[in-house]
Amino acid sequence: MNSSHQPADDFPIGGPAAALAARVRAGTITPADAVADALTRISSENHKINAFTVVRSEQARAEALELTARPDLDELPLAGVPVAVKQNIAVAGEPTTAGSAATSAAAEPADHPVVARLRAAGAIVVGLTAMPELGLWANTDADGRVTRNPRDVGRTPGGSSGGAAAAVAAGLVAIAHGNDGLGSIRVPAAACGVFGIKPGRDVVPAGIGADSWSGMAENGILATTVSDAALALSVLADRSDLADLRPPHRLRIGLAVAPPSRLVRVDRHWTAAARTAGARAAAAGHLVEPVELPYGDAALAMLLRWPTAGLADAERLADPERLQPRTRRHLALGRLIRRLRLVRPSQADRAEARLLDFFENFDVVITPTLAAPPPKARQWSRRGWAANVASSVRYAPFTGVWNLVGWPAASLPMGIHPEAHTPLAAQLAGPPGTEATLLGLAAQIELTN
Repeated sequence: MNSSHQPADDFPIGGPAAALAARVRAGTITPADAVADALTRISSENHKINAFTVVRSEQARAEALELTARPDLDELPLAGVPVAVKQNIAVAGEPTTAGSAATSAAAEPADHPVVARLRAAGAIVVGLTAMPELGLWANTDADGRVTRNPRDVGRTPGGSSGGAAAAVAAGLVAIAHGNDGLGSIRVPAAACGVFGIKPGRDVVPAGIGADSWSGMAENGILATTVSDAALALSVLADRSDLADLRPPHRLRIGLAVAPPSRLVRVDRHWTAAARTAGARAAAAGHLVEPVELPYGDAALAMLLRWPTAGLADAERLADPERLQPRTRRHLALGRLIRRLRLVRPSQADRAEARLLDFFENFDVVITPTLAAPPPKARQWSRRGWAANVASSVRYAPFTGVWNLVGWPAASLPMGIHPEAHTPLAAQLAGPPGTEATLLGLAAQIELTN
């Protein structure tokens, strides 16, 4: 790592996290000051939205003092930046609860590689964020605690990285770790009006639970700005080039507003958000063309994988009898699907083959991120399985295909829904290796937002 994490001159330099790190490196503020400020905000605001389940007040203060003594402080890209970590990867000294009372309460002996990279870059983990049980649901609540959307506390922040998105949207931290198995970064990012990116397979260490949702889940970032997300992703990927935002060459962009299934209706304002993103990309000089994305049977493949995604995690739970009823039924369906061998590698292979053909003619595709505003904030964990499934499918059908094939995708805020008064967003996606392209295009569109 080095301190050359600067975007190209074509974009403004940095966001809140980058600016804070620059001040710490320059010595105008100490890591202890940065942590104290974040903890004050969390103490004042977290009880309103329940973004954090664990606040590491004493540990974070101690780590800030240790950071101050580091001889390389003036070279660290995230020097003194408070960050949040989703509670399904290991943070040394804390239990990895994954939003479930059925998991072990034992403290982790060591950090997950992603957490280790954040710390090595100078970031300080101030807390762990809320998520639904085992990351299986697109609404966030557990143990009677409902996590709320800072943009409208009557609505959910989405899931499963709902606490992470809420923490960033509320300004409690500028960047937060999340992970994404069928949209779990992009869905809450869209619901809360922040930027979120899921990298492609093998760009960032996964190691999420037992098998990273059979390889569909990736660790990524939620942030208030594209530049902060690029900076943080460069740390997670150990690739400084990802922080150097550059305008991409003239891109061929497909604008695809139809959902993966005809059974899903898309709110016209979410369709308009994608069209607006396309228009702004065209204004930046890119070639934008309305298209139909060749989803084929990808929607069915995603639905079949969803109930099986948590099976490996469930098999090593400390107290499986403490699982929520909706989760038990979901996993039971997953076991049936597995016995019947309804999930086959050929399903993902066909989806990827169709997309590879599509991207022979396009560099990036833009879609709506969601199909409707986020549902109401309530104790979804106490509602029936069918209600939970219907809620998740109804408003978040666009994201899962990119997990099915393991390609990068991001969600970019695109204004406010004129009726619901909640955020709108567009999804940008591309083939493997296009993380830098997606970030550069997102930064261009962000400038005109």
